[in-house]
Amino acid sequence: MSAVFLLSTADLAAVCVFLAVALGMRFLIEHAPASHPSTTQLMARYRRAWMHEIPKREHRIVDATLISSLRNGAAFFASGSMLAIGGLFAALGQAERIKSVATDLAEGIDDRTVIWEVKLLFLLVIVVGAFLRFVWAHRLFGYCAVLIGAIPTEGTEAETRLAAARAAALNVSAARSFNRGLRGTYFSLAALSWFIGPVALGVASVLTAAILYRREFMSESRAALMASPED
Repeated sequence: MSAVFLLSTADLAAVCVFLAVALGMRFLIEHAPASHPSTTQLMARYRRAWMHEIPKREHRIVDATLISSLRNGAAFFASGSMLAIGGLFAALGQAERIKSVATDLAEGIDDRTVIWEVKLLFLLVIVVGAFLRFVWAHRLFGYCAVLIGAIPTEGTEAETRLAAARAAALNVSAARSFNRGLRGTYFSLAALSWFIGPVALGVASVLTAAILYRREFMSESRAALMASPED
């Protein structure tokens, strides 16, 4: 019998809530209405503006430094995700021991080892997904650095604008992948609560979504990005 069918109705409902919230937040953040854009969408506009300002500068040392900083950030999170993946693989081999400790600490927890393995695999899938996104973001920021170097200083306006637009598209794409990896990291922390129980997973999923919503749509940083010269 599949391990999925061994899960209780409450567990399946909690997983559905988790997936609905995670995918819903991704759609909302990346496709927010133009009248109320998310911080991620606002930053995409600034990234495009940054690329289109590059041809006006004779020296691009600052731009190279900024891209290097972005790549380092992606590399840092990718390294952290690799450590987490290694830890989870090690935990899969100790599922019986983890189950024993948990059942000693709390009553009413399912003591079937296969259920704990399913929960560990669920968390592992989320962390691996985040890792792949961080690695791809790192790669794309590298491509963007090459395209920045290829923006002509002496060319027609059409050629310059096209080269800048290409660099901007890769910059935005890299940031999108990086942000998805960050959200995966957020929700991996929420997934940890499943070891406490399905109710904890559902509550943690909603709280994580609330935190993301606030930071994307109601934060001071967003207000700063939306500020007009009069403000």
